[in-house]
Amino acid sequence: MIQFTRKPRHLAALALTAATLTSLVPGAAAAQSADAAALKQEAAADVDAHAKMIQQGVDSLFSFAEPGFQEFRSSAYLADILEKNGFKVTRGVAGIPTAFTATWGSGTGGPTIALGSDIDDLLGVSQYPGLPYAKPIVEGAPGHGEGHNSGMPMMIAAAIAAKNVMIKHHIPGRIMVWPGIAEENLASKAYFVRAGLFKDVDANIFAHVGTSFGTAYGEMGLNGMVSVEYTFKGRTAHSAGDPWDGRSALDGVELMDVAWNFRREHLPVTQRSHYVITEGGGQPNVVPGEAKVWYFFRDRTFDTVRSLYDTGNTIADAAAMATGTSVTHRILGYAAPNFGNKPMAEAAQANIEAVGMPKWTADDQAFAKAAQVNFERKVEPLHDSVDPLSTPENRPRSIGGGSDDIGDIMWTVPTITVRYPSNIPNMIGHNLTSAVAMATPIAHKGAVAGAKAVAMTVIDLMTRPQLLADAKAYFKDVQNKDQHYDPVITASDTPAIWLNAEVMKRMRPEMEKYYYKQDKYPSYLDQLGIKYPQLGTPPKTSQAPADVTDAATRPDAGAPAPSRVGG
Repeated sequence: MIQFTRKPRHLAALALTAATLTSLVPGAAAAQSADAAALKQEAAADVDAHAKMIQQGVDSLFSFAEPGFQEFRSSAYLADILEKNGFKVTRGVAGIPTAFTATWGSGTGGPTIALGSDIDDLLGVSQYPGLPYAKPIVEGAPGHGEGHNSGMPMMIAAAIAAKNVMIKHHIPGRIMVWPGIAEENLASKAYFVRAGLFKDVDANIFAHVGTSFGTAYGEMGLNGMVSVEYTFKGRTAHSAGDPWDGRSALDGVELMDVAWNFRREHLPVTQRSHYVITEGGGQPNVVPGEAKVWYFFRDRTFDTVRSLYDTGNTIADAAAMATGTSVTHRILGYAAPNFGNKPMAEAAQANIEAVGMPKWTADDQAFAKAAQVNFERKVEPLHDSVDPLSTPENRPRSIGGGSDDIGDIMWTVPTITVRYPSNIPNMIGHNLTSAVAMATPIAHKGAVAGAKAVAMTVIDLMTRPQLLADAKAYFKDVQNKDQHYDPVITASDTPAIWLNAEVMKRMRPEMEKYYYKQDKYPSYLDQLGIKYPQLGTPPKTSQAPADVTDAATRPDAGAPAPSRVGG
């Protein structure tokens, strides 16, 4: 995200905003008598009271390290917290075992505001938190190399804080909390929309980890996409004895890939497409009878994503014809382009500026610098001020890039994404470098700050009818003026809930040894025996401990002793 000049604000600034806030919800007498800024200060104070819960949640989800559709431990952990705090949890929604909604309501009438963030992680990026160099917890295992472990603990704290203010001041309304499943596969939110999870929701606030603190509105420059698996089938034969009797499914895959790469020259500059061959055959002396290739097709609009998908299908059919094989395809995921709601973003931005950036310590800054130096990244301090509101006018023109399936919800109800500062600047996305801070005080403080801003924005939406009316008008008259939600998935497509199951079947038994015991250790770093901040360079040898049952009782277990890494 482009960096702008930022001006620090503080919660005390809320007292200056009361005069600009419109009238509170009619009929809520107690709320009408309370200053709107005071309500939000109460919510922020409630978040502070739940800072320990946020830390435990951030650390626990980091330790569970579950990839898309396998977030069983993470989902259960979060749902249990919500149930204990008075929310009604419905599990297994939209045909996805790890998905849930948690709802709570107060009084009659009032809006329904949804809060969500993702919980899945990435394959192959296991990493010890708090070490400024590469060291996997479990070699080859998944890890939170983006920071999705922090979002839902933050959103739950925001939901509880808003709920407590609503109860105290008799503010009517409902809150729905939901986790994003398999976002790294871009594979769930279109099914949430299709299942009607947001049909009674008035507005939605989404949160995503970052290094900055801010929000945005308008067309946000993220590509829509469709994820497709192509399965070629041929006929096996002896590769040396009678290859003429075979028809290689792998030939079909490879010819499709070559044809697609030739076609790239004639595709729009905004498109992004990439693939992996997930199955190529068994052994060289058997002509492959089945082979599979998995594609992501991305572009800026609904129409261009559909066009790429159609082109991919045509090339697959042609490759099958050329090789004497057959081909079928199935959709594994879909994401709509992102579009943020202007009135909601403006309200959230005011709250973000009122909260301000976390107070980073010298230890936080030293650890961030050590990680940047060791990973040969640009050295830049943790930010000390929030970003200005990102708008279509001050954002650089996008020529394509990543995707986020929050777009499907953005085209269903008025929605914004709040980015909160729980990571280190200039780390590599989808990489272990983005995991090193995600169970440290940096991640904890950023999530607390984000929870305050979200809780305060919920209070705004619950108590300012005109704000919600303006958000809905913008959604209808601006966002949907020239294009409408047009997903590629059909009624026959189903969530790819089998993804990553085999990986976790192999990896989970070893990973379980490292799950955070929050009742025993103050933090995950304490459990791993890591003294914060670690500032040294990688040791010459870095072997995982043979026994981590009580890692924190042995300073050399789980990570090198502080004396060996310059701590």
